[in-house]
Amino acid sequence: MATRTWALSSDVHLIGPVVDAIVGMCQDAGFSGRHCRLNVPVAVTEAVTNAMLRGNANLAGSQVTVSVVIDTERLLVDVTDEGQGFDLDCAERTPADADWLEREDGRGVFLMRQLMDGVENRCLETGHLLRLILQRA
Repeated sequence: MATRTWALSSDVHLIGPVVDAIVGMCQDAGFSGRHCRLNVPVAVTEAVTNAMLRGNANLAGSQVTVSVVIDTERLLVDVTDEGQGFDLDCAERTPADADWLEREDGRGVFLMRQLMDGVENRCLETGHLLRLILQRA
């Protein structure tokens, strides 16, 4: 089993190295090339970006925690921000939406759900947690 945790200030420039480290962990654990090249980096980037920009309202003093667990069955990525949380079903936009192509935001939840086997969220006493789940292929 592999685990790692990062505590980040809400600065989108900090996302890339964390995503790269998680991809490396997945490669070391034997996840498929497709998962390592596409699914994991896109979904994790979306989750952490949303936590920083939406959950923490882009406040530099706010923190996002990213925790990873890889076991024999799956990858779990927990992204925790200091925000109030949101309803996943209300936040998702789909290609069927009339303004899908013109919007600059609103695709993150859709992408995470398409690329991961599970996306869960819950409000915590001191923030919001989003969990990404990817089963081993």
